[in-house]
Amino acid sequence: MARPPVVSAGVLAWRPAPGGPEVLLVHPGGPYWAGKDAAGWSIPKGLAEPGEDGWTAARREFREELGQDIEGTPEPLTPCAANGKTVHAWLVQADLDVSTVVSNTFEIEWPPRSGRRQSFPEVDRAAWFDLPTAALKIHKGQRPILAEAAARLAAPRPRP
Repeated sequence: MARPPVVSAGVLAWRPAPGGPEVLLVHPGGPYWAGKDAAGWSIPKGLAEPGEDGWTAARREFREELGQDIEGTPEPLTPCAANGKTVHAWLVQADLDVSTVVSNTFEIEWPPRSGRRQSFPEVDRAAWFDLPTAALKIHKGQRPILAEAAARLAAPRPRP
């Protein structure tokens, strides 16, 4: 029997800025990511439950990883394959204060083979980046999401 595909859902929040649009990325918590910066950041995302609406899952994951709700009109981006998952993302204009992140935690054995379990935040920080910097920071598998978003943001947008 074939396993169902693993689907991840996330939000690429953006805001206008004087130098051009900025996007919101999060840095994974825990010891494996502690020293990684380039290609170590992500859009806020997580696994969608089987049969769950993708936008609903993306909003839930955003809240779990940042401790805040995301509001706005979601624009679906083209799904991409990353790390054995299909990532569905929505582009949403929002200007959020990310100076304080309240994230869910996960538990792992740390240090490895020590028999001790420790809890770490799923996300240890979040930040706004201009598009060229975001292209260096984001996981390589999520770069197609960022590239499509950058192209859309470069196109003329209707005024609200």
